[in-house]
Amino acid sequence: MTDEKVDDYPIYAPFFGVMGAASAIIFSALGAAYGTAKSGTGIAAMSVMRPELIMKSIIPVVMAGIIAIYGLVVAVLIAGGLEPTRYSLFKGFVHLGAGLAVGFSGLAAGFAIGIVGDAGVRGTAQQPRLFVGMILILIFAEVLGLYGLIVAIYLYTK
Repeated sequence: MTDEKVDDYPIYAPFFGVMGAASAIIFSALGAAYGTAKSGTGIAAMSVMRPELIMKSIIPVVMAGIIAIYGLVVAVLIAGGLEPTRYSLFKGFVHLGAGLAVGFSGLAAGFAIGIVGDAGVRGTAQQPRLFVGMILILIFAEVLGLYGLIVAIYLYTK
């Protein structure tokens, strides 16, 4: 028999894990949606004058979508680790922290991708040499979301 007590697994502990899973997908999906919408308006405005650049300009939208995948991965990991009876408060807090880490970093990355994507595709339509610079800035914005994913996975494994 182990030395576990009922107090080690309070009934409300899974609430924090569920909030972590929800935060991960909600905030990262918000960032991805904003990035997609903002970049999409830039693509729509640019494609009126330069329709041949539409496919080349889809890159910011794809990168914004990847942000939501980061949140989905963490939300599924957390949801898979939820247990109604043997779930400690520490585990709940760690899962909440993991969800918030990937969620908020995904939100910030989505905002950055949307703003850079919008201005970048409009600028690329006027000056094609701007394309490489836009891609580099988008990569730096995407990495912000990746940092949140790394921290979330590290927290999840605790």
